[in-house]
Amino acid sequence: VQLQASGGGLVQAGDSLRLSCAASERTFSGYFMGWFRQAPGKEREFVASLDWSRSGGGSAYYADSMKGRFTISRDARNTVFLQMNSLKPEDTAIYYCAANYKYPGYFRSTSVYQVWGQGTLVTVSS
Repeated sequence: VQLQASGGGLVQAGDSLRLSCAASERTFSGYFMGWFRQAPGKEREFVASLDWSRSGGGSAYYADSMKGRFTISRDARNTVFLQMNSLKPEDTAIYYCAANYKYPGYFRSTSVYQVWGQGTLVTVSS
């Protein structure tokens, strides 16, 4: 399985951007698909993730600092989106999508994701 992320770019502070990530399988079969980001000189951090399991009911989870500005959603088959509003210069980072196929109920740590996309760069100018 591969993940293909897209949608990054250069925007100004206050602008919006929508990222997409599509899994190569026809229908996503994992537990979670989500987003992380990594700014220059910093560790990769959790942004948001979506529970695709039947018991999860499509629940979305966010890092506290992204609540209210970022929204994660999905289509019916294999794609997850990240709508980012009111972007700030500190949101500048490479954004990675990731899929967790092994650990139901776990979504916040990079270690529970087995498949990673190539990353898409988001640059927010002040």
